[in-house]
Parts: sequence; structure tokens; C-alpha cells
Amino acid sequence: MELPNPEILLSEITTKTSALIRPDTAIVGIHSGGVWIMERILASLPNAIPYGTLDAALYRDDFAQRGLKQTPQAANIPFDVQDKHIILIDDIFYTGRTTRAAINELFDFGRPASITLAVLINRGGAQLPIQPQIIGATIPLTPTQYLQLSHTKEGKLNLALDHYKDADHV
Repeated sequence: MELPNPEILLSEITTKTSALIRPDTAIVGIHSGGVWIMERILASLPNAIPYGTLDAALYRDDFAQRGLKQTPQAANIPFDVQDKHIILIDDIFYTGRTTRAAINELFDFGRPASITLAVLINRGGAQLPIQPQIIGATIPLTPTQYLQLSHTKEGKLNLALDHYKDADHV
């Protein structure tokens, strides 16, 4: 399977995201890929807007099954969430559980006016009634496949397709 260029996808979601920015908008990136994407979007905006980061790992409903893959990052939401129009950024959308967890964590900081989900890739397989509103590409995968987003020292994005090696991840 030939994967799309993540830099082109980033450009597309940056354009779509930029069109939604108004004075009461803030951007929040989900660690780690969503933060990389958020940083690139922010760098392309003509004006500074409030932004923050969060790691939804501890808020996931399947935390007991998944455990932690890495040390969770502390949330950094240095603005008042109350009544803001939040653009929530993530890299790969799959089941919707990370998004649900991120929304739960975000509500710990206040009640936003709205939340728009922007993702680089929707891989299909949602298990919750949550869908991204801004999508760079839709790439249907089997449950044994997954996409891995990485970035270079220069900040360029790379995308790789891999397969789970054990049945526990299926």
C-alpha cells in the first residue's frame, strides 16, 4: 500500500483548520503526534492564538488493558477553556477512545463552547460515536495493521505502515 505524503496532508488540514480560527478559538494537541501537527499549524498562522497540549493516556477507558507505553506528559492548558472554540488535533484517528479521553481531560479545565477534531489520518474502526470533522486522508486498515507517525529533527513528518506482531493488539 502506498501511503500519502504526510506533509501534503498537513498542508491540507492546516488550510481547513485556519479557516475556523476566530478570536475565541484555541488549539490543543494530543501527545505526541497531535502536538507535532499542532506546532506546525501554529507556525503557519499569521497571528498567535492560545494553544495547549494534553496526554489522554490516563483518561482512557481501556487503560487497564493497554497500560502505559511511555511516561505520560502533563497537560499544559495555559488559557481559560471556558467558552472557547477548541480545535483538538491528533495524528491518527482509530477507535475514538483517545479522543473521548482527551475531551474528558479538557473538560477538567472548563467547558468549551465547541470542540472540532482535526486529524491527519482517519484509519477507520470507530467504536464510539465520535468522528473527526477535519481529515487529511482516510486510509482504511485491518485491525492487525497500524500507522506510525514520526518526525525528523527538522520537524518533517514521516508515515509508516506496520503490523501488530501479537494477537493481544487485535
